[in-house]
Amino acid sequence: MRAAVLGAGAWGCTLAALLHEIGHTVALWEFDPTAAARLAAERWHAYLGVRLADAIDVTSDLAVALGGRELVVLATPSQFARSTLVAARPSLAPGAIVVCAAKGLEGASRATLDRVIAEAAPGVPFALLSGPTFAKEIAARLPAAVVVASHAADVAHTVQHACASPRLRAYTTEDVVGVALGGTLKNVIAIAVGAADGLGLGSNARAALITRGLAEMARLGVAMGGQAETFNGLAGMGDLVLTCTGELSRNRTVGLRLAQGKTLAAILAELGHVAEGVESARAARDHARSHAVDMPITQAVCAILFEGRDPREAVRQLLTREPRSE
Repeated sequence: MRAAVLGAGAWGCTLAALLHEIGHTVALWEFDPTAAARLAAERWHAYLGVRLADAIDVTSDLAVALGGRELVVLATPSQFARSTLVAARPSLAPGAIVVCAAKGLEGASRATLDRVIAEAAPGVPFALLSGPTFAKEIAARLPAAVVVASHAADVAHTVQHACASPRLRAYTTEDVVGVALGGTLKNVIAIAVGAADGLGLGSNARAALITRGLAEMARLGVAMGGQAETFNGLAGMGDLVLTCTGELSRNRTVGLRLAQGKTLAAILAELGHVAEGVESARAARDHARSHAVDMPITQAVCAILFEGRDPREAVRQLLTREPRSE
């Protein structure tokens, strides 16, 4: 297929390289013309430690990137998904499929990304690509599995076959809402787990947070129209375990550094990458309130991030909540 990847960060470059390796013709769009020119000339991504193939067309011209492309992969941070799609809409080829590889909730509207796509590019077929995937490991040619979610089975199957390779296994589902939320809420729980690890609370506490975190993810997911079983799969438990325990997890790192006493502003400046869980925490808390869903871990994360609560005090309050059945 002819594919375009929108966003030349670590995940976008990884997906462009993967699609090229599979055999697709690939264009990679970078918003910043200076960065695009540098990447086109040097072909090197320092964080990933990989060189982009010469055959991958790197450009800052969105219309050029999208011209005649059958597969359009959205790999921007979630807050730029809508603006990117609005700008891309006039240049999308008839019948082109949008594949959203971003994870998160839109900041201002709190919308899931499937809703953002439907509003920004009405009538365009789309799928969400999610699962436990660190870009650096995919770029290093290590094996992984993902899930492709779409309301249309034929779209899901097209994307499944387009991205499948001997080192990437793809599954399909029709639960778009569940997949969108699974890929979002796990980042919030990872901040909590990182904070617990940073405080030296041990493996028992980590396992408890992951397990109870998954329970509250599923509660909100079902309340918003997702399927409970989705949260036991790759987009739920799989991505949650990876993000809560992996050394490459930016959201876990946020929690670790909060436990060290660093401010959120300083942590985000040090990271150099987007940590989607920070904004997603506030949005998840608001959704929980509007749907009357109990999400104590998410509330604790918001208190640490935005109200200055000490992580140890937040843990104490979680442990001293009123006893109840599991």
